[in-house]
Amino acid sequence: MPPRLPLPDDEVALIDVRETKPILDQIANKWSVMILSVVCENPVRFNQLLRRLEGITHKALTEALRRLERNGLVARRVLPLSPVAVEYSITPLGRTLKDPFDALCIWAGRHGQAMAQAQSDYDERRLDQEAS
Repeated sequence: MPPRLPLPDDEVALIDVRETKPILDQIANKWSVMILSVVCENPVRFNQLLRRLEGITHKALTEALRRLERNGLVARRVLPLSPVAVEYSITPLGRTLKDPFDALCIWAGRHGQAMAQAQSDYDERRLDQEAS
């Protein structure tokens, strides 16, 4: 097999996107980040998550937890109680996301107002453009 020639930077970036996109699609969506942030603290039951994650539906939480479990980030354990309860906890693989998620939360806290202002400025410009 001939040696691989170096790729131009734009092609390297494209390969990186192809490799990381499927993974990021699984962990960087709206609910996964929030679920993992909660489960990282302590094991939680389904209904605790449902109450803690304002705006999530039963169906969306179920789907997100199944996806996270399938990807090895969350463990599901049926508790021998009556009625049966299910508890979710972070796996060792899922715990490796704690530092990046913490950094993201810190960033959001520091820059959330700037983003809100940028959104407001953008919306105002769009309204001005539509009015003229």
